[in-house]
Amino acid sequence: MATDLARERQSPLALAYARIMARRSSRAALWVLSAIVVVGVFAPLLAPYDPAAQPDIVGLKELAPSWSHPFGTDSYSRDVLSRVIYGARLSLIIGFMATLVSLTFGVAYGAVSGYAGGVIDSIMMRVLDAFLAIPRLLLLVAILAAWPRLSIWALILFLGLTGWFGLSRIVRGQVLALKHAEFVTAARALGASQGRILWRHLLPNLVSPIVVAATLGVAHVIILEAGLSFLGIGVPQPEASWGNIIRDGSDQVAALWWMSLFPGLMMVLTVMTLNVLGESLRDAYDRGR
Repeated sequence: MATDLARERQSPLALAYARIMARRSSRAALWVLSAIVVVGVFAPLLAPYDPAAQPDIVGLKELAPSWSHPFGTDSYSRDVLSRVIYGARLSLIIGFMATLVSLTFGVAYGAVSGYAGGVIDSIMMRVLDAFLAIPRLLLLVAILAAWPRLSIWALILFLGLTGWFGLSRIVRGQVLALKHAEFVTAARALGASQGRILWRHLLPNLVSPIVVAATLGVAHVIILEAGLSFLGIGVPQPEASWGNIIRDGSDQVAALWWMSLFPGLMMVLTVMTLNVLGESLRDAYDRGR
């Protein structure tokens, strides 16, 4: 009985974390993701070489993996291991920052639409339907092809501004389900303003689905960024991105296999761990409802 009461007093995130740590696959994914984050954060200390350095473009280019260059070198004599490590940092920054932009717009738009209701909700949803009718990848390709030399922060902004549409529908649905709940009625009877009800009473109850959407959103952005960089319209050279590392060796995949294998494995590992954590959070959220 006491255990049940203690669980009821825990926040949704604390319950989700407890359920994640109870599963072996989720724990493993969390540890792997933590290791990738540590590698990205301490990239300047862990990378053996400067990722943009071209020490000998003739004698050191396209070397296979060895003790001095564990992941080999590329066509410009740059160390692939150093570029993969810095690519982890850049991919995580782009993934998290773009998802933060998406969360900000998606939560705000969906919450206002669901809480306002009526004509305002109908108009906002029709505008959202128009946005959803445009394929995100095609929109990004069109934008980035028109401005091929965008900075990293501009790329983050475009990735974030094109990724909030689905989240806003989730938030709207949750707000519609909660805005007539007893605790909201009580807050309204006590004279709480509309903004306070929305900010202090409704949004805290949406933390779990938002965290789930954010986890899966980071994985999606990492794949998108790698794909755009592979096409040559994402992260500009000489910045290291998993996508443009693979692109540098794409014309000789059989001969320069290490340039596709190692960044590809890192990308798959990162996205897989994020997806495992996202699915675990979703299961925890569904069971906690």
